[in-house]
Amino acid sequence: MTIKLLRAIETYPVRLAVLRKGRTINDCAFPGDDLTSTFHLGAHHDEELVAVATFLIQKDNQIEQLKNADSSHCYQLRGMAVLDSVQGKHVGSDLLLHGEQLLRERGCSHVWFNAREGAVPFYKKQGYQIVSDIFEIVPVGMHYKMYKAL
Repeated sequence: MTIKLLRAIETYPVRLAVLRKGRTINDCAFPGDDLTSTFHLGAHHDEELVAVATFLIQKDNQIEQLKNADSSHCYQLRGMAVLDSVQGKHVGSDLLLHGEQLLRERGCSHVWFNAREGAVPFYKKQGYQIVSDIFEIVPVGMHYKMYKAL
């Protein structure tokens, strides 16, 4: 497996297959995708893009651990998606660890995200903690805010 930086548009096919099933490719563009401080990673297996993750500078003041943090040191993980065919094969954890290393190199000290309810066990194994009550993102489903200090 290889992990490479991608352009936002290159993440869309995996986002569509995993996160936006039954919707259109236009629903795969996220706010902040094209900011110069945002970066996108893709994991390739046998030349096929099988997983993606996006990291953007974003602070959530509702998260207690971020209230006193410098905004430029807070990144949000968005659009992490792993194709069903490679789930359970450490692709997601390898991609996430690679992203965390790049964040550290950029001086980031905090990462957070909205985790789908079903993905919480995966993120807990990676050292993330739940920092909110459950909430709904319409039409995507139920989520928790999760956080990790780097």
